[in-house]
Amino acid sequence: MDAERVGRMGRPHGLPFRINKIGHVVLHVRDIERSTRFYTEVMGFKISDVYAGDELPGGAVFLRCNADHHGIALFQATEDPEQGRGMHHVAFELSTLDELVRFREHLRKHDAKIDFDGRRRAGVQLAVEFRDPDNHRLEVYWGIDQVGSDERVRPPEEWKGATSLEAAIADPVKGQDTSLADPKLLHG
Repeated sequence: MDAERVGRMGRPHGLPFRINKIGHVVLHVRDIERSTRFYTEVMGFKISDVYAGDELPGGAVFLRCNADHHGIALFQATEDPEQGRGMHHVAFELSTLDELVRFREHLRKHDAKIDFDGRRRAGVQLAVEFRDPDNHRLEVYWGIDQVGSDERVRPPEEWKGATSLEAAIADPVKGQDTSLADPKLLHG
């Protein structure tokens, strides 16, 4: 590595988006109950949702430390060596839905491998999931549910999966405004 050259790298001017924060981390764990106990009892996280196993093989637990639906999610590790143990993905929050659509186009222009775009279930955020050059799973998202002081989360019957951003925008979940500031983004 040329440390001097790497040190001069930076954000190009004019990118059509700005990442706000690392939004959440998803981990594969060997024992989901043991890990949930650690993240709740030791780390102080609260559970937002639990997948029993029908939605994801082995199940999953979504935990939060602030109003975001989840900051950490625990996925049960499987025997499949592709999934194994360790990190599943890291997610980054964007401020607007327009930025998310522009980010997807930006990835396409750079020939990034996109695995998914649309809306998953728990948290109901609209997302683009893709790979970095080392095949790490990454996600950029907008519109994750916020959990208020009443501790209530969206019930599963209000979740709506969508297999494209276009489908997610056309069929929003209750309370989610999927209006684009620039509607031409989807037709460009």
